[in-house]
Amino acid sequence: MPETPQRILEHLRSDGVSVVVERRGDELPCILHWGRDLGELDEGDLASFAAANSTVLGSDTLDEEPRVSLLPEASRGWFGRPGLRGHRDGRSFSPRFRVTGARRADEAGSDRLIWLAHDAAAELQLQLTLELAPSGLLRARAWVTNVGSSPFSLDALEIALPVPVCAGEILEHTGRHLLERQEQRSAFQPGTHLRESRRARGHDATMLLAAGTPGFSARAGEVWGVHVGWSGNTSVAAERVQPTGTRVLTGGELLLAGEGALAPGDKYRSPWLWAAHGDGTDALSARFHDFLRARPEHPRGPRKVLCNVWEAVYFDHSLPRLLELAERAAAVGVERFVLDDGWFSGRRDSTAGLGDWSVDRAVWPDGLWPLVARVQQLGMDFGLWFEPEMVSPDSDLARAHPEWMLQPGDGRLPASSRSQQVLNLADPGAFAHVLEAMDALLAEYPIAYVKWDHNRDLAEAGDAATGRASAHAQTGAAYRLLDELHARHPTVEFESCSGGGGRADLGMMGRAERLWASDTIDALERVGIEAGTGMLLPPEMIGSHIGAARSHTTSRTHDLAFRGAQAIFGHLGIEWDLTRISDAETKELAEWVALYKRWRPLLHSGRVVHGDPIDDAVAIRGVVAHDRTEALFAVTQLRAGLSYPPGRFRIPGLDERRRYRVGLVHPADAVGPHKTNVEGWWQRETTLAGSVLTTAGLHLPPQHPEHTVLVSLAS
Repeated sequence: MPETPQRILEHLRSDGVSVVVERRGDELPCILHWGRDLGELDEGDLASFAAANSTVLGSDTLDEEPRVSLLPEASRGWFGRPGLRGHRDGRSFSPRFRVTGARRADEAGSDRLIWLAHDAAAELQLQLTLELAPSGLLRARAWVTNVGSSPFSLDALEIALPVPVCAGEILEHTGRHLLERQEQRSAFQPGTHLRESRRARGHDATMLLAAGTPGFSARAGEVWGVHVGWSGNTSVAAERVQPTGTRVLTGGELLLAGEGALAPGDKYRSPWLWAAHGDGTDALSARFHDFLRARPEHPRGPRKVLCNVWEAVYFDHSLPRLLELAERAAAVGVERFVLDDGWFSGRRDSTAGLGDWSVDRAVWPDGLWPLVARVQQLGMDFGLWFEPEMVSPDSDLARAHPEWMLQPGDGRLPASSRSQQVLNLADPGAFAHVLEAMDALLAEYPIAYVKWDHNRDLAEAGDAATGRASAHAQTGAAYRLLDELHARHPTVEFESCSGGGGRADLGMMGRAERLWASDTIDALERVGIEAGTGMLLPPEMIGSHIGAARSHTTSRTHDLAFRGAQAIFGHLGIEWDLTRISDAETKELAEWVALYKRWRPLLHSGRVVHGDPIDDAVAIRGVVAHDRTEALFAVTQLRAGLSYPPGRFRIPGLDERRRYRVGLVHPADAVGPHKTNVEGWWQRETTLAGSVLTTAGLHLPPQHPEHTVLVSLAS
């Protein structure tokens, strides 16, 4: 009998989550358990647990127990996708790493394990990092270094996290521009369920790839989910490998051809693969929210109500009109005024000017100062729109430096989009040009907020000088540009706007304080868009605006009550021509702004919860204070339901031992009278036990389709 290798076991625990990691001899570490807390386990308990989890070999298999490490290796019997895929001129295609060192450390409160490994034959060094945050959020990444004397072609470096056999259903998102992050589900079947995003932004990408017990919901069922924190091309997969049925969730950067070419001494670091576990998707999301809120760079203080002028004026930058708009905005309680696209040289429409980041003196003969000064006099901050990563072929910059545009290297440009191309920020000259232009403007004007847009996909993203693919380098350069601007202007807040929510990942949102979740302001579409976005980001990071009564993107019409009730559950903004609204609308809009200010301390700190649906025509979301003393819920009738009235809904997240005052909250006259022969709780505040509210629930008030009521609870 061969000698049994030494087993080294580590148990990470935090906020109801346990992760048990096993390393046999010098093999790469494997996760034996990731899920619910196992409690205190001593060395004997861990050893027994590991022994009990040895795999029985089936028929017609290899004679070695298959090992699925954090970086799965074909050389250890894994017949799924290897974590490291690549070769050295056709050789070293199946690495077999051996651990040469390991340590455990506390990293800013997180429990971190680090392993160093080496494959002498493949001439590769590896570092693996696994970290469990206080919120119970898990993350992992890998570094690989070419220590050989010849190039190594790296095709992929992807982390794998196991999920148990009870995870029989997959949840993910799909979508498009103006309809991002729509949920879809499927069975976790044998084979590989692969989701690749090749646009370097993710309107059609999944926010999370999750697997759970069949039928899992917001409040019930065990669920595991992963997210790749990278703003370029990505790949995630749910893989079920036969005959064992082993299930893993994997993720990493999708490298284009040649992007992983490692010369001797070169190294590649994968993005973080973020992972969360919980009972219901609300618990999974809470781990992301708690982690983000605990960061020192997380936005603090009240999230200011902003007015963005885009849908009010588009490219019509008339100073008198903008001044009137600013005055109207201040009158309804706006705290930040944002000048969108169209202020810079040659930018009279979407066909020219990108890259020429200087104020257009033909439109602004005195610079932006007349508008900025008035905005400040009115007590508001000033914000400005940029699209730093793009260039118009019709621009002074493109005419002077055509070589700075990303292109495949054969003398042709990629297909244009919005009459623009992508500026190669990995080129030192292009990078310096944009950095100095933006830095000069941020130094000249008191700009408190930058809307950072990215309005096209990275098609055929190549470096003109080398002809090599450059999506990876472009994403890294965009990060460096944003980091440098943050360093030079630490008080400026940045919003990630990529044609709306195209870059909602934690790579970008670790650098931006706000996400513009979608270019559609249609309140009905926003219900699903913001639900998907909120699986990762807390409400204070999700920009949500009150737009015109008739949506500019869908032509659907909603009353102000519906639009306001949806928008206050994010970081509130207004994108509406306030110079053309009635006195009654102005009054009601001011009431919605005041309501947001009243509730934002709760909305931007509490636990986000969703009611499990009693009817698919009804959406229920709320925010509950961490001490469970108060809560605010939005109950939305999405469309006419088959049942009317739809019945009772349970209010999740409350303290069953408390008593709560329950009533409707809305600006005056925002919700009209309901035709009913019964006096319901919605007509008069009532007091009920938390146990009643969470177990028996409340009857939904009668509502018309596309209508929302706000329900407040206070103990």
